[in-house]
Amino acid sequence: MLNLLNIDPVSLTIITIVFAPLISFIVLILCGKKLPFSSHWLAIIAIIISLILSLVLLGHILFLDNPEFSINKYFTWLSISGFVISHGYLLDNLTAVMLVIVTLVASLVTIYSVGYMHGDKNYNTFFAYLSIFAFSMLGLVVTDNIFILYITWELVGLSSYLLIGFWFEKPEAAYAGKKAFITTRVGDVGMFIGILLMYVNTGATSYIDIFNSVKNNTIQGNLLTIAGILIFMGAVGKSAQFPLHVWLPDAMEGPTPVSALIHAATMVAAGVYMVGRLYPIFTPDAMLVITYIGGFTAFLAATIALVQRDIKRVLAYSTISQLGYMMLGLGSGGYSAGLLHLFTHASFKALLFLCSGSVIHSVHTQDIFEMGNLRKKMPITFITFLIGTFALCGIPPFSGFFSKDAILSSALAFAITNPKHFIPFLFGISTAFLTAFYMFRALYLTFYGKPKDHHKFEHAHESPPVMTIPLVIFSILCLWYVVTSGDSWFQRLVTSNKIHIDHHIEHIAHLSATFLSLVFAISGIVLATLFYLKPLFSPQKTAERFQIIYNLLVKKYYLDEIYLWLIRILIFTFVYLFTKFDLKVIDGIIDGSAKTTADTSFETVKFDNAVVDGMVNGVADGTFDFGNKLRFIQTGQVQFYLSLGLGFVLFVILWRLI
Repeated sequence: MLNLLNIDPVSLTIITIVFAPLISFIVLILCGKKLPFSSHWLAIIAIIISLILSLVLLGHILFLDNPEFSINKYFTWLSISGFVISHGYLLDNLTAVMLVIVTLVASLVTIYSVGYMHGDKNYNTFFAYLSIFAFSMLGLVVTDNIFILYITWELVGLSSYLLIGFWFEKPEAAYAGKKAFITTRVGDVGMFIGILLMYVNTGATSYIDIFNSVKNNTIQGNLLTIAGILIFMGAVGKSAQFPLHVWLPDAMEGPTPVSALIHAATMVAAGVYMVGRLYPIFTPDAMLVITYIGGFTAFLAATIALVQRDIKRVLAYSTISQLGYMMLGLGSGGYSAGLLHLFTHASFKALLFLCSGSVIHSVHTQDIFEMGNLRKKMPITFITFLIGTFALCGIPPFSGFFSKDAILSSALAFAITNPKHFIPFLFGISTAFLTAFYMFRALYLTFYGKPKDHHKFEHAHESPPVMTIPLVIFSILCLWYVVTSGDSWFQRLVTSNKIHIDHHIEHIAHLSATFLSLVFAISGIVLATLFYLKPLFSPQKTAERFQIIYNLLVKKYYLDEIYLWLIRILIFTFVYLFTKFDLKVIDGIIDGSAKTTADTSFETVKFDNAVVDGMVNGVADGTFDFGNKLRFIQTGQVQFYLSLGLGFVLFVILWRLI
């Protein structure tokens, strides 16, 4: 039990990491405008405290170099008639790495926001929202049980809604916030049902108890597969996997720092982290579902990114694609590979989003066809964007190469072992080509060629240091493999014993995947160069030649339209059915009751008139007739009354004698 009166150093560190941003949020939201200094400092200090302590924890774990390291502290949070929910933290290697990812990205994004959000009328509120988001995400990372996981999961969804729709006065931003919130709720419903299935069948809420129950076959077979897939639905929503990926591109309507924070490294990474955290509960069939959804999502999003004009939407579809890569790695048995890509992606995608924000801040447009030749005006932004692009495309020695190579190796090894499941690998390797093409397309259109809008070009300038320093730091992180001698420490610490692949097959898959990924990536770069830098081919003529395919990609496979159509069909169907139910059943009952009441009232009236009124009127009539007859004996003559009295006496005497 966690003794709250005598907290050990590790517990105190975890509590501080999680609750420092919450304190910042409370202070900023209640009295941010009354603070004697700029409100952003409180948010920055809070998240940097969390970052420093997270680095201390990770450093301690690296020093121990123990793959089995784990600390679990808990206390009873809720106990009602035998229903008990404990609440605490689980600190292991995965937790420590994820804490550093979240706090590092959040820290740099918060600092960057000082320059980007300068002058915004809701400046204080923005930093308050950043703080509550950081708290929600950190709580999700450290919790040790599924119910608190779900609570923090929903808090992440709520805070992301606030950030996406931060500029709510813009209809597009308000719509994007609602779309993100509602779409992710669809996946969350499935996740909640899966959590309930796990609890009902295991009686456990903590991860460790659930894993032991699965190991002891307390829950198994199809039931475990269904529970796992339902829980994975939450990740499909949060991590923007097909078919619930449609919210993320629209979420780019939020401020660019929000895009970097939520949609590059933290919120969307929550689903990947959750799959990695609950990895032991997923059966081979559930893993197969994850593999196919991940591979297809990676390919689908990459194709849509090919034709995007908005620089942030290019990166948004890239994010969806890379999240698909992570799921492909996890599903195909590459536990370390999928989580490693989560780690590397956090750096280069946050870098690319912040670079796009730097460009937008300078030229006041997001359309890459209105840019051009900005490398001379914005050298730092250009160089850092180039580094991020190399990392995303998987070009050595940048970090993305190692993690993407590990995922493709895992997918190829899975395909070799299971030849009928070769399609996910084909999705993955094709995505490598498409990624290189659309990223260098965006790079060339933004930073090379002639200026498309001379007015915007003349006013373009490099961003201030408060924005460029985070870019430089993220760029260095994209080269962290060179500094830290590769991915060995990550692979050594973050491992799973669930899936084992023959070492010979693994070696062949690694060499083949490395060669193929480089060939496909370089081919994508060369083709983009021939289209947009050294125009051997015309993009316009190519689009006209393949008009049907081009329109299909521009319309994003009409998925939004299909969903809206389905929603309307469902709504109209429900409205029609409920209308019929109302008319036939509800109104039928009411109208039937009214008719029955009317008929009963009619018969009651007849009974009342014939019987009740008849009896009453009969008595009255009899009384009236008797009174009419009786009044004739009231003459007022004394002799008449004496005669009557004498007659009565004689009658009595005769009656007695007889």
